[in-house]
Amino acid sequence: MAGSGERAVRTRARLAALLTDASTGALGAAGGRVAGVYLRSGTPGLLHLAVLVGLPGPLFRSWWRLHVGRPFPVSDAYRLGVPVVLPNATETVRRYPQFAAGLPFPFGSVHVPVPGGTEPLGVLTVLRPSGSDTPQELLDRELLTRLAEGLGSELLGLADGDEAVVAWDGEPLCVRPPATRPAQIRVGRFTWDPATSAVRADDRLHAVLGLSPDAVTGTGAAFADAVSPADAHRILAALRDTAAGKPPPEPLPLRPGDGVLRLLDLWPTGENGGAPQVAGVVLDPGPAASADGAADLLPQGVFCLDRLGTVVYVNPAAARLAGRERARLLGRPLWEAMPWLTGPAYDDHLRGALLSTGPVRFHVRRPPDGGGAPGDGDWLALSVHPGPDILTCTLEPASRVDAPREPAREVPDVPGEVAGDQSMAPLYRPIALAIALTDAVTAQQVSAVVVRELLPAFGGRRLAIHLLQDRHLYLAWETGFPPGFLVPFEGVGLDAHLPGVETLTTGRPLFFESMEQLAATYPGIPLDAEEGARAFLPLIASGRLVGSCILGFESPRRFSTQERTVLTALAGLIAQAMERARRYDSEAALARGLQQALLPRRLSAHPGVETAGRYLPGTQGMDVGGDWYDVVEAGDGLALVIGDVQGHGVQAAATMGQLRSAVRAFALGDRPPDEVLSGTNHLLIDLDPGQFASCCYLRLDPATGRARVARAGHPPPLLRSADGRTRVLDIPGGVVLGVDPHARYPVTELWMEPEAILALYTDGLVERPGADIDDGITALRLALARAATAHGRRGGRSLGGVADRLTATARHSVDRPDDVALLLATRRPGPAHHR
Repeated sequence: MAGSGERAVRTRARLAALLTDASTGALGAAGGRVAGVYLRSGTPGLLHLAVLVGLPGPLFRSWWRLHVGRPFPVSDAYRLGVPVVLPNATETVRRYPQFAAGLPFPFGSVHVPVPGGTEPLGVLTVLRPSGSDTPQELLDRELLTRLAEGLGSELLGLADGDEAVVAWDGEPLCVRPPATRPAQIRVGRFTWDPATSAVRADDRLHAVLGLSPDAVTGTGAAFADAVSPADAHRILAALRDTAAGKPPPEPLPLRPGDGVLRLLDLWPTGENGGAPQVAGVVLDPGPAASADGAADLLPQGVFCLDRLGTVVYVNPAAARLAGRERARLLGRPLWEAMPWLTGPAYDDHLRGALLSTGPVRFHVRRPPDGGGAPGDGDWLALSVHPGPDILTCTLEPASRVDAPREPAREVPDVPGEVAGDQSMAPLYRPIALAIALTDAVTAQQVSAVVVRELLPAFGGRRLAIHLLQDRHLYLAWETGFPPGFLVPFEGVGLDAHLPGVETLTTGRPLFFESMEQLAATYPGIPLDAEEGARAFLPLIASGRLVGSCILGFESPRRFSTQERTVLTALAGLIAQAMERARRYDSEAALARGLQQALLPRRLSAHPGVETAGRYLPGTQGMDVGGDWYDVVEAGDGLALVIGDVQGHGVQAAATMGQLRSAVRAFALGDRPPDEVLSGTNHLLIDLDPGQFASCCYLRLDPATGRARVARAGHPPPLLRSADGRTRVLDIPGGVVLGVDPHARYPVTELWMEPEAILALYTDGLVERPGADIDDGITALRLALARAATAHGRRGGRSLGGVADRLTATARHSVDRPDDVALLLATRRPGPAHHR
């Protein structure tokens, strides 16, 4: 067991090293500032960020996990298996608006799949400053591809047949990028236990001092002698004084043997259940401080961060403005050293500085804490100047510049968290909501987006959307309300004295900061809770009344002027999306009607052949596509045809109708299969050069069972023999219809014995996102064998029973990406069948 655990640890360490090497190599190949690797996780369809180089992990938390189906470049690179190159912000917004809304500043990126087996193992991704429109200027594509391929080979070797070994489910490993020049500001931390005199140092202290790791551990005396032999007595005395609660008022200057100035700062702390200990840092401030302390003498606050967000330098002015001692700031992550600099708005600014080349300037307000900081609520002006290794920040009172007029919102001291009713996130939500709504085409999808985007932004817990129909409001979506509470409000007229009605008829949003305020304004109104706050928003699109939206909060709260403005704007976006959804529903209904009108009401019959057809519309997009099937009398036999027109909606359905009519005309003339497809191909090119369709056409002689088949880019037919053997028919085919006017469609001849079942189908029955279509065809072949066997045992059942069994899964699925068509045919047994 121990050996197995050790191997797992070594494997994990090797995995981390491989990912780090590939990421740092990608930085140079793409001229990037940030790089990382996403790997498959234990959750199907979910990618996890495994390594992140050059950006603090907390600033990238929203992108730690990505679903392969989301409209993001990492997801597309993984799902499609091809690199995605976005040279600048313009291209990013054009191709991936939701991704750009989450990172609203200029940057470019490249995302390369890491190959491995039947699908990628992950994606190598690099973020860099925005560049030109020419991808060649962005990166060394060949080197990046080699890096990704090499990483894939190494990962497969590490997995040794078990790809779960190279999956990632935890938090990403955050790594500092390789320095472009020697670091000039370095910090090492340590602790000293007075009871044992033991020193524990972090992994950077020995590098700061230029010593071996063993030299900075051991007793306090050995540590002091290693740090600076000439100052050992002063260091030991300072350690003892600090343990007694009397730390040095200023950092101690040290002059080790190499002559480089270093500073030692100490403070008392309680660890190990409260036992007194001493914590400290050794700072190598670099040439600026060792020469004349120029930055220390500046009246302007200056502090520096490395690319993982660690504070590596602070001058006295910055420490005073931050309200903390320098020793409490150095060596700590920014969100611990200055927690008032965290939150959605500030995170966006810092991400922008880490990814761009120009300075970023904004205002912050540091809450009072009794330290030597600005007065209560005073604003500070912060400028962040990015560099390849260090971010240099300047801090000064905003009175020296133009301070904001609005009072500041307080940010809590919990890193990465913002109070629900004081969150600055609402200021950044309109763009994200607007972009997310562009993908929602039905009222249900719009409502789902609103729940996902609106509630978390404002800390809400309840939401209801009512839509107007025939001057009455009907519930379209609700979440969080007690069961049955909204039922009495169903179908209320526009004359009702209710806030959800009056917000729509007056066009004014209504905000109630407590349930008492709501009850006082509308006496006798039923309440769903005793505590809370409510916002009633009118949904009006271009002057047309659409409905109303109710947003509920668990506790009383104040709605600021800014929040009221943002919520009103969001209501307008929701109204426009709902209005668009209504138009979509109308068009979808028209397309469905057209589709049903164009599909055959009954199939042509023949005494020697039984046929059955099924059609199911998709549940995504426009619902209705261009799939069709038909059975046509052709001479003394039958023609069986199935096809699939590209696209969805009215245009696809209309094109399908035209092609079906053309094929029927050719079939009635008993033309050979290749001529039928060639003629239909020319017709489609003449009708619409931008449309194309797949098709499979079969001419069957019921008396002999002889069949002649031609295919145009369509999935191959299946044939179940009377003895139960089921196979995919190997039928050479030509290109899809509508592409090449000179295309040829070879004809294949085969025989159908009595009671054999032929299956023609469209790709909607066998294709699923992220899966190989060949696997889907294999699954359908096995299902046909089982369904036909069950059909035979029951006896006397129509072929429709087999068709129902083959489409049962698709029929009951709530998520059909494409429409489905199926056509089955079987020769009835008779006294005079022959070949």
